[in-house]
Amino acid sequence: MKLNIALLAATSTAALHVKNPAGELLFADAERTLPVRILVHGPGSKAYGVVESRQSARMLKRMQDNDGKMTASNPEERVSETAEDLAAITSAFENFEYQPDGAAEPVTGEDLFHSVYANPSLGFITRQVQKFVSDWGNFTAASKAA
Repeated sequence: MKLNIALLAATSTAALHVKNPAGELLFADAERTLPVRILVHGPGSKAYGVVESRQSARMLKRMQDNDGKMTASNPEERVSETAEDLAAITSAFENFEYQPDGAAEPVTGEDLFHSVYANPSLGFITRQVQKFVSDWGNFTAASKAA
């Protein structure tokens, strides 16, 4: 008997149930029936592969621009690049919106994803998504059933 390794293939997307800064699961309603979730493409997906390629290209460009020396991006670039990358692997936000102070309407579409991830005061969300997508175990058939 042999293990059919194909049965362990990662799913392309998974849902992260977002927690507040204190680590408590967020719900959109008082009855706690509408979980606040973010649907993301995982490490085995095409979207994730595109982001990894973009990150490698950025690193190589920085090295070329700095005479072959490894250099880190400045804080503003890092926030912007992280927001861009996470927005590219985000498929949907469920049960929440983002309407910054002074905005007439909530932000929508990919602008919504980028705006949330680029807002330093919502960094707890960014960190959760980064951690979630780095764990292949979140993209298994068993994790979808949970």
